[in-house]
Amino acid sequence: MTYEEFASGTVRAVEGVGAVIMVVGALVALTCYVRDVLARAPEPYRRLRANLGRVILLGLEVLIIADIIRTIVVDQSLQSVGVLGLIVVIRIVLSFSLEVEIDGAWPWNGRRLKSTVRSSRSSPSAEG
Repeated sequence: MTYEEFASGTVRAVEGVGAVIMVVGALVALTCYVRDVLARAPEPYRRLRANLGRVILLGLEVLIIADIIRTIVVDQSLQSVGVLGLIVVIRIVLSFSLEVEIDGAWPWNGRRLKSTVRSSRSSPSAEG
């Protein structure tokens, strides 16, 4: 087995792991959704969307690892670097949009919103 064959096999394995993460994660998220609906939990659809978003983000991260390995080890060309750059840009846009869907705020505003919620809960309310 040559180095290139080993690297190509590694890339295929990492891509398989990314696909399995997304498929199994989606099944788990759907199972949790059905459980929430049957238990009449609050906002089951919102939780489903958040869980699916997290699964997609994790799967995309693993698939990016496979693309990086392919570009660095297997297909060392200017074209493959350009394709990798485009994939990374698309992933960044997807990540930001999924973060907004999950958290309801841009990632850089998340801490500010959480600290505002915490401070409003801990400060005494003005009663009139």
